[in-house]
Amino acid sequence: MSLKSACEALGISRSGQYRKVSKKQNSDKDEVMVEKLRELRSLHPFWGYRRMTAWLNHREGLKVNRKRVYRLMRENDLLVEKVRHKALRSSQRGKPKATRPNEYWGPDMTKFLLGSLGWCYLIVVLDWYTKELVGWKLSLRAKTSEWKEALDRALCRKFPFGVRGQGLSLISDNGSQPTSVAFMTETAGLGINQIFCSYDNPRGNAETERVIRTIKEELLWLNEFGSFEEAEARIGAWIEEDYNRLYVHSALGYLSPEEFAQQWAQTQEATSQGAQI
Repeated sequence: MSLKSACEALGISRSGQYRKVSKKQNSDKDEVMVEKLRELRSLHPFWGYRRMTAWLNHREGLKVNRKRVYRLMRENDLLVEKVRHKALRSSQRGKPKATRPNEYWGPDMTKFLLGSLGWCYLIVVLDWYTKELVGWKLSLRAKTSEWKEALDRALCRKFPFGVRGQGLSLISDNGSQPTSVAFMTETAGLGINQIFCSYDNPRGNAETERVIRTIKEELLWLNEFGSFEEAEARIGAWIEEDYNRLYVHSALGYLSPEEFAQQWAQTQEATSQGAQI
């Protein structure tokens, strides 16, 4: 018997039954989505609803809008608590803005405890334009030589034929490593310009500091490493696969650094071909 015949026999509204069926279907879909959100929340406890939506759309092919994700996260206590920081006095001095890949790199360092070994130091080099981590070094020390090695890895990766004359600048804080004679001598010898943030300008190195925070939230705070070798392997895999290749970056329109760099290269190629015509 059809729904129409059944409703007529029972003397009830057919439209009301359709609404109940639709409501039940939506409820079932919401339950599935909530489970997916819970799973993502367990893997990425610091993700907000915008990044959750971007991941579902761009990585899992689920067409869902922000409003629905926000509603389901709010109703199921999955939203990230907002942390409000007291405003800091900052310098009026401006800072450079990257307009292309390999124009401004930001080297920086963070540390974490590694069992009985004590503090372990992760030095990274960030491309300010693509947000790609172009170089990194894990060490039990925090010496200038480790910073130089992280930079050397980045240079070999992005400038295999030499960096001189390519217009590369490094932007960093005034730490002892980037301001050391050895580090500054090497960069000057390679033709790399160094720019240092002013002491009263907390936003001067904000791009690199934000990615350092992502590394902590997505990797270091969520894992315990059994050995230095394990830490090195897992950090390397996270940087290359989870971050550079897949991470949905809000500053890049929720593309990954690798996707954004490819998009830029395609745009440049199309512009060049158009100019030749």
